Amino acid sequence: MGEGVGVVERRRVVVGVSGSLGSLAALHRGAEEARRTGAELLAVLVWTPPGGEYGFRRAPCPPLLSACREAAVERLTTALAEAFPAGVAQLPLSGLAVRGEPGASLVAVADGPDDVLIVGAGEGRWWRRLRPSVSGYCVRRAGCPVLTVPRPQLQRDLAEIERRNAYHLPLELVG
Repeated sequence: MGEGVGVVERRRVVVGVSGSLGSLAALHRGAEEARRTGAELLAVLVWTPPGGEYGFRRAPCPPLLSACREAAVERLTTALAEAFPAGVAQLPLSGLAVRGEPGASLVAVADGPDDVLIVGAGEGRWWRRLRPSVSGYCVRRAGCPVLTVPRPQLQRDLAEIERRNAYHLPLELVG
């Protein structure tokens, strides 16, 4: 057997991005990891059509699908611009909008032997009852290392304020 021309695989840090504060924190942590290891940073935004895949199959609407794809690309572009204004990233950076379920799609993209997958930590146990945990799915099923980044303190504080306002509870001001 002859020796073939070797394809140089670049190490990648794959980051799940949604535009939330938590995903922006994960994106910044991914940038730190990419700089430290000399890897490429790949930001991935996963989207589904309104009503999910089942709803789209029952009533397909190609113009709506095209608009959803464009909205996902715009959301990814906005998230990258907010995270790295005016090219602050200073590292190989690319974005990818993928149609599918978040956990499965992120695991499928981060399929290289040297990849690292970074996702934001979930919302908490009550939220998981409504929607499965993407970070939990990735940790259980990924074939590469997975780093979960906790939500920023600001996001946790805002969630607490919203909860207190919803139940008409007094706000505890730290002083």
